[in-house]
Amino acid sequence: MSTKTTPLGETSAFVIEPWNVILLNDDWHTFDEVIMQVMKATGCSLEQATEITWHAHVEGEAVCYTGPRERCEHVASILEEIELGVRLERV
Repeated sequence: MSTKTTPLGETSAFVIEPWNVILLNDDWHTFDEVIMQVMKATGCSLEQATEITWHAHVEGEAVCYTGPRERCEHVASILEEIELGVRLERV
């Protein structure tokens, strides 16, 4: 939860609703290509990117990032640079 001060000096609270970036399974890219792009998009470790990529391969999709909508849109755009399939959804 974030807080903000109004012009009258009062503090109000608002909630930023989280979103998920869902990585979809892909039969065109190598595991290494997907892992590297997940790392580039999310800033996660090699181990985390490998787990996400494997989960997407086995289950058909995997949550690869959770955060504010604008940040999720940015992460999705990086994944889409190499034409990976992604979907955004509100948590």
